[in-house]
Amino acid sequence: MANYEVGSIVEGKVTGIKPFGAFVALDEKKQGLVHISEVAHGFVKDINDVLKVGDEVKVKIMNVEEESGKISLSIRATQEAPERPARPAKPRPAGGGGFGGGGRKPAPQKQQQQQGFNTLEDKLKEWLKQSNEIQADLNKRAKK
Repeated sequence: MANYEVGSIVEGKVTGIKPFGAFVALDEKKQGLVHISEVAHGFVKDINDVLKVGDEVKVKIMNVEEESGKISLSIRATQEAPERPARPAKPRPAGGGGFGGGGRKPAPQKQQQQQGFNTLEDKLKEWLKQSNEIQADLNKRAKK
């Protein structure tokens, strides 16, 4: 039985698939686990979309627990990370955005000149007032 060193890269064969990862045989007597987060760069929802039992894979030894003999493996550590293109800054809508407001004007903002905190009771009164104003506006539009 070979003694596997952390950091070494070896060939293995997928022997089992579970929702949390894949078991990879390193030799006839030793196998390790590739956690689903170590299968590929990026998010893997279903490991079955990436690996199948019998696949030959190149894995990196991430950890070897001396007492239990468990071996943690990584496939993505053997692959070069894909370049991520710089995301351009998205322009912000002038109307405050929202959920497809359809021309709805944003609620008037109260001037926050006062220092400190409002009590929950004060905030609830303010929210109810805003809600009533919005509801009255919607009722007016519905009558037109």
